[in-house]
Amino acid sequence: MANTGKVTAMTVPSLDIRGLAVNYELADGTVSAAVSDIDLTIMPGQIHALVGESGAGKTTIGNALMGLLQEPGRIAEGVIRIGGKPVDTRTGRAEGIVPGKDVGAIFQDPMTSLNPLFTVESQLCETMRFHLGLSKRQARERALSLLNAVGIPEPERRLKSYPHQLSGGQRQRVVIAAALCCDPRLIVADEPTTALDVSVQAQILKLIRGLADERGVGVLLVTHNMGVVAEVADHVSIMLKGRIVESGPVDRVLGAPEHPYARALIGAVPRIDVKLDRLLAPSEENPSAAAARRKVRGAAGDEGGGAALDVEDLRVEYGGVPFLPGGKSKAFRAVDGVSFSVKPGEIFGLVGESGCGKTTVANAIAGLVTPTSGGVRLSGEDLASRRRSGARKALQMVFQDPYSALNPRLRIRSALAEPILFYKLAATSAEAAEDAAVLLEAVGLDRSAGDRYPHAFSGGQRQRIAIARALGPRPRFLVCDEPTSSLDVSVQAQILNLLKDLRDVTGMSMLFISHDLAVVRQMCDRIAVMKGGRIVELATSEGLFADPQHPYTRELLSFAPSLDKIARPPAPANGASL
Repeated sequence: MANTGKVTAMTVPSLDIRGLAVNYELADGTVSAAVSDIDLTIMPGQIHALVGESGAGKTTIGNALMGLLQEPGRIAEGVIRIGGKPVDTRTGRAEGIVPGKDVGAIFQDPMTSLNPLFTVESQLCETMRFHLGLSKRQARERALSLLNAVGIPEPERRLKSYPHQLSGGQRQRVVIAAALCCDPRLIVADEPTTALDVSVQAQILKLIRGLADERGVGVLLVTHNMGVVAEVADHVSIMLKGRIVESGPVDRVLGAPEHPYARALIGAVPRIDVKLDRLLAPSEENPSAAAARRKVRGAAGDEGGGAALDVEDLRVEYGGVPFLPGGKSKAFRAVDGVSFSVKPGEIFGLVGESGCGKTTVANAIAGLVTPTSGGVRLSGEDLASRRRSGARKALQMVFQDPYSALNPRLRIRSALAEPILFYKLAATSAEAAEDAAVLLEAVGLDRSAGDRYPHAFSGGQRQRIAIARALGPRPRFLVCDEPTSSLDVSVQAQILNLLKDLRDVTGMSMLFISHDLAVVRQMCDRIAVMKGGRIVELATSEGLFADPQHPYTRELLSFAPSLDKIARPPAPANGASL
């Protein structure tokens, strides 16, 4: 917890919010309240976590205090003070507060936070030279130090890289470095570790904790990861439908929650110490969701059982082709001789640090990357010939980034109906639209969501839509690349239970990639651990967690955040086994 000795003398809060309400005026003239009656105080050196389901209003609060609310959103009432200075609720600016220098932001989606036209060095150094008055050399040295601090390997090389040349986790680390580069007094961190593996997550949490303790930085931490909250936060507020239903010190709220929803939410956190048949989830969900999931299972069952996948000596290299004639370029081997098999009906896990090759393996299986050598077969059929076979329908993928996975020009109903019509799984557009509506209900959204565009949804809601779209063609093999990384724990429990139900009823096989080791333990039958493009350990789920053999596996397990340090509350009486 925080070093309060240095902070007690500082009486002015880093952030003080009183009676905040944010409304959105809809096209039909009605007003939707995104958040209401929010009171929140963060003292210097404190980390205050804001948790709740996707769409509860967590990100809206962060955007409101930074002046980033987009039309038609507006602050209807309330007072916001940053460092004791009032924020103009019309502009989101406080006199004497400089965004980027006094207030740093770590956003949920790293790809949209970085300019794709500039190198990492340019984007970090420009900010420091402008706000801190550093020379070019001083800014570069500080940029290198920051990249080292956030755990980016080969920082000299990565400084010259463009955002698209980095993995998702590496991009997020660059965003964190950018937020820290000017030593802000307040940091708004919106899911700062969502895209990070457990080892780098531990580094980042230690870094943020150190900033709070040593420099008196106040941190508003928006997250759905209760393990992260237990690991690093001093206070926590739990939100439900735009309101804070419980708030207090972390030990009390997580160890002995009083509100029924808080108890249900904390009870839904996956456990790393034991494997459960089903995950608990709050019972407050769309009443038609369970019936819709039964329909999805029934439709998938019509397509037959799962498919066996065989990956043999897979190698994937990037580069090696010189930019200019006569030039030289060394190839980078992202995947180096990976071999494994997935049995019919099995959920096979793939874990490892960011950049170890997990997503590259998934992309090669899905046909999005051409392997340099090796083979991939689905039910004995070479997937290289997928365009002339039914393998495209049989194998579907849930991508890591829900923001770029959906077409912004298509309404959600059309996006879900498109693959259903393409594979002729519905005779008419009306039937496809009905199937799309059932899929939305199955992942916990209302049918009316089909009328909206992707920008109208939160990150977690978009990920649910992406999962629904992958289930539309009734696949026999599902590649899940971080499918629940953007989901809060209650929706995560629902989705994981849905995926397990699909496997149990239809025999569907899955490749499940995640950096959340607790989720992997609950989901997977066997697990492969990757490091540096190779598999260093492969074992059953129980065997891997009970007796890891490789030093790297033991290291990963030691970094995993959990609620173990805080006594878990008993299972909620209103919790539902989905």
